Parts: sequence; C-alpha cells; structure tokens
Amino acid sequence: MLDALRLLACLACVQPTPVASPSGVLAVDVELVLAVDISLSMDEKEFALQRAGYVEALRHPEFIQAVRSGNTGRIAIAYFEWAGTVRDDAVIDWQIIDSAQSANSFADKLAARPFRSFRGTSISTAIAFGTGLFGRTNFAGERSVIDISGDGPNNIGPPVTAMRDAATVKGIVINGLPILINPSPTFKHLDQYYAQCVTGGPGSFVLPIHAAAEFSTAIRRKLILEVSGVQGKASTIPVDADPPIDCLQGERDRRFLSDPYFPELDR
Repeated sequence: MLDALRLLACLACVQPTPVASPSGVLAVDVELVLAVDISLSMDEKEFALQRAGYVEALRHPEFIQAVRSGNTGRIAIAYFEWAGTVRDDAVIDWQIIDSAQSANSFADKLAARPFRSFRGTSISTAIAFGTGLFGRTNFAGERSVIDISGDGPNNIGPPVTAMRDAATVKGIVINGLPILINPSPTFKHLDQYYAQCVTGGPGSFVLPIHAAAEFSTAIRRKLILEVSGVQGKASTIPVDADPPIDCLQGERDRRFLSDPYFPELDR
C-alpha cells in the first residue's frame, strides 16, 4: 500500500502543463465533493476518527503532491455532512487546492467544525445534494467525483439507486468509504451494498474500513486515488463477488416509519 502511495506521490516531480479553459472558468483536474456521514449510528469515537482522518489526509504531503501532479496542478474541493438530511450549515463551500497552504486552509476549516449528529441515514439525499453542488462552481473539471463515507444503508428518502443513476448519467463518479468498525448485526455486508447500490461511474471504487487503525491511511489513500484518477485493484470490491444485495433493505428495516417514496413498506 505504501509503495503505491509513494509511486503516486512521485508523479508530482512532473511539472503540470497549463490547460486552456473558457474565459472566466478555471480548469481543474477534478471537482471533488466529500460527503460525510454524521448520523446517530456513528458513535463519538468513530466520528472523531473520521474527522481526524480527513484532516490528516488533506494535510499530508503525499496528497498535496498528488494534487500538484495533475495536468493543471490544482483541484476544487467541497465538503458537507449528512444524516437524514443535509442542514444549511453543514457545508464547507468550494475551494481551490493547489499547494500545502491551500490544503491546510481547507483542513483548518474542517477541523474547526463542531461535532454533532442527528437522526436518519439518507445516502440518496447526500448524493442528490452533492450533485447539486457541481452546478455552483465556475470550474471546468476533467472529472467530477462524489466521495461518500458512512456506516449504514440508506433508510430514508428516495431510493439510493435512483439518485446514484441520476448523478452518473451526468458524468459524476461516486466512490464509497463504508465504515465497518461496528457492523450492524442485521446488515453485515455494507461493503457489497456500497458496491452494488451506492457507487457508480467510470473507475468508481469502494474502500471499506474494518478497524479504527485503518482510518487515516484509508482516507489518504482514497483521496490520492480520486485526485490522481489512478485506481488500484486492491481498492475495488467486485460487484458480482456475492449474491445481489437488496438495495431497499435499509428502508425495509425501517418500515415502521412512514416514507412517501415507499408506500408499500407501510402495508
């Protein structure tokens, strides 16, 4: 794993080539949205590890070198937190990262956010919100990526596959970081759920976390892969490796709640 990261980092030795863009539009290598689960199923320790993992990854020299190795030598990044919905104050808006200084500036904003959580797990709402963020930029990205991290299946809101398909048809790639440190006894295959129901688009991947000690390295590895556009075989969970996953299982497990998208669940 470390060898792969060093290989990606070494690409920074190549000076980026300027890329032409329309007047008023800034060319970037990737427009990256980080969508982070803060639902009540995330305990305080998991939430702190997740936050620290993103902050450390954004500050890490290998991430910054991967950014600098692209055609333009810069990316655009945005961050938001989600649970059953996305609240107005949950967003860190778009920022260019092209240096250690700009990466640290974004990491500082993230580190300063208060810890909080609330009910529901709506991956579908997170995908829809993330998709909408791409319409609020003046960037021209070679790639558009939504990075979803979470510890449970969609259980409220529209069907997750519908929102995924609506995003991927626009050319957006969705990658997943399922957190399996404390897996639910009723939902043990979250990595397969993410592979079959959540992620999509060319080169999309799932990188599961099984232990607390993996957080920082996994998040850094994921960000480097997304920024560089290089996909490692070890990061991919084959979609056809296991029997098909029920993409509505989270909603069925929560059938005692009324949800207008799934009226049959109330019967």
